[in-house]
Amino acid sequence: MFGFRAENDLERNAKRTTLLKGRIAVVLLRTMSPVIPVKVFVVDFFLPHVEQGTITLIGATTENPSFQVNNALLSRCKVLVLTKHSLESLMKILESAVQKMRGSIIENSAEQKLHTGPCFLRGAIETLANLSDGDARVALNGLEMAINCFPANCAEAAIDEKQIASVFQKNPLLYDRNGEEHYNIISAFHKSIRGSDDTATLYWLARMLEGGEDPLYIGRRMIRAASEDIGMADSSALPKAVAAYQACHFIGMPECEINLAHMAVYLARAPKSVEIYKAYKSAKSTIANWKGPQPGVPIHLRNAPTKLMKELGYGKDYKYNPDFDEPIEQDYLPSVLKNIKFFPM
Repeated sequence: MFGFRAENDLERNAKRTTLLKGRIAVVLLRTMSPVIPVKVFVVDFFLPHVEQGTITLIGATTENPSFQVNNALLSRCKVLVLTKHSLESLMKILESAVQKMRGSIIENSAEQKLHTGPCFLRGAIETLANLSDGDARVALNGLEMAINCFPANCAEAAIDEKQIASVFQKNPLLYDRNGEEHYNIISAFHKSIRGSDDTATLYWLARMLEGGEDPLYIGRRMIRAASEDIGMADSSALPKAVAAYQACHFIGMPECEINLAHMAVYLARAPKSVEIYKAYKSAKSTIANWKGPQPGVPIHLRNAPTKLMKELGYGKDYKYNPDFDEPIEQDYLPSVLKNIKFFPM
């Protein structure tokens, strides 16, 4: 636990090390975020001591540190990104682990009598590497679980692919609903819809659902895409996306996965238009960048529910469009915005 007392002890010991031994104290901070996230006050505690050089902070996390470490501390650190292991790399790690266990990896069952100790078919080790999703910890844990579940030695039987698969039961997908991979995959999903790639759209959808994502979150994102990317090219996409969201709400997982797949492919194959998206961005920009007070509503467009408002001229000279057979000339914007256009001519 890291609290007020621990902070004081750490600070006092770090300063003592620096003053008495002439060395900078090194603090190792390890977090398995998001399982055990670093609390904000813990991160803030380190900042002044790192700046003063009292301590050297070395941290390790399974997640993107920008989600847990404030920018001030992160800017004073060198970040090293450790990517996934390749299959070849995982195979070497597993082979080394089996060797240290004084076990053997054999090509086929005919070789098992030539060895002693824990025994694995090579296909079982390859299966283990494939199921580990590039994570050496998962691979080594799977190896240990296999030995515990199926204690085997070469004199009796070797552990095979089916036994390894039964240990995992399900492929451990890298998907954290609150971390970087969550945002990476939903981004890839939305951009695949925008790029009209129905195969990629379906793939990223499956990655999210199989990783345990909330189907309603995906449904909300598709509602956004229906207006942002399909827009006026197919206005029926919006009510259809809303219907898909409601279907997810009514029936839940796993039944609603096909509703999401149906809607995702529809959006990917639909014609695209960003006319509304760009026009609204222009409208927001006009308001945000306006100098001085925002223009008032033209008096003929104002509502006049009281006698005083009518006496002040609210609504006067407004032309009620249904009363005219032909289009009429009437201004709907303040005079200072008369020439502004949010849509291309």
